Amino acid sequence: MFGKKAQNITIYTSFVLFGLFLLVLCQTACLNSFGGNPSGTRLEKMKTSKMFHDGTFENDPFVPELRTSTYLAILKRQFFGSEVRTPPSPIPVQKPDPKTFSDPIAPGLRAIWFGHSSVLVEIDGIRIFTDPVFSKKVSPFESIGPERLFPLPLELSELPNIDAVVISHDHYDHLDMLAAQFLAKKGTKYFVPLGIGAHLESWGIPENQIIELDWWEKGSIKNIEIICTPAVHYSGRGLFNRKSTLWSSWSLIGPKHKFFHSGDTGYSSHFSEIGKKLGPFDLTSIKVGAYDWTWEGIHMNPESAVQAHLDLKGKTMLPVHWATFNLAIHSWDEPILRTKQGADQNGVRLATPKPGEWLDLQKDLISESWWEKVK
Repeated sequence: MFGKKAQNITIYTSFVLFGLFLLVLCQTACLNSFGGNPSGTRLEKMKTSKMFHDGTFENDPFVPELRTSTYLAILKRQFFGSEVRTPPSPIPVQKPDPKTFSDPIAPGLRAIWFGHSSVLVEIDGIRIFTDPVFSKKVSPFESIGPERLFPLPLELSELPNIDAVVISHDHYDHLDMLAAQFLAKKGTKYFVPLGIGAHLESWGIPENQIIELDWWEKGSIKNIEIICTPAVHYSGRGLFNRKSTLWSSWSLIGPKHKFFHSGDTGYSSHFSEIGKKLGPFDLTSIKVGAYDWTWEGIHMNPESAVQAHLDLKGKTMLPVHWATFNLAIHSWDEPILRTKQGADQNGVRLATPKPGEWLDLQKDLISESWWEKVK
């Protein structure tokens, strides 16, 4: 009897110690990275959105985040699948020459893919960054979470002046606290969907550098119109604030060029709607990776991504959100293989620059299959 009681005490003590370990880990890592909770006038504006229902944002029509009958199948594939989920050799990264960042910014449209959903865009004399993430791991913790699969083309300290940032939603692989704090100190303005301003303000970013928008609302930076456009996804940076902020895509409309950034999304009629209202787009940055048939409602597959580009009346497609973090069960290069096949079948002009390599629409298309050499 005494032995069993001692065993129970040992188990209880282990749980307590583990809980204390997690608490210390949270506090010593990045507890603040969880962000803030919308309140006051921010919350009142959120309530006016047609996407806001009973305290949270919802996709309309409702889209399930996961087909719940498949949990065991997902776990089995997660731990016993044969997919090659990380590159077997280094991904080629090209470091941009600082001299290529002119001041004033050259006219035209060009971009650098930094990995995942982070794209530095120069459009009609303005420099804009989509979902800039510079952390080595996408997680609220410094030592736990999916790790970057290739080095950054540039560190934060090496970036040129960034006029504006657009954020698609508040997940850790799209909204990076340290990047936001660094860029804000340089005067960069943040364009975000409803509610995300609460995170930014909790990180010390001045209110006058935050432009918070609902779908189809517009902001501007100099001569570029920045439009918050629809997406099909969800949000949340903690266990208890799921769908507490809005998610979106972004459309950048300049006097001579147009750029579209999909963010994370499932495929739906919103692409056609955006294409009809704002297209055609000279360049589309569309997610092609981190998908599975069990959650395609909120993470479209490569074939749907190609169709989205067509719906948008896009001229050149830049595939993003692949090969950077191990976030799904598919092989690391499956997204680009399927995207290229779909693009070839549909006559889509596909740009495939290496991370860090300039894609300049005034020059010849970059379409090297560099992933084939990562063996």
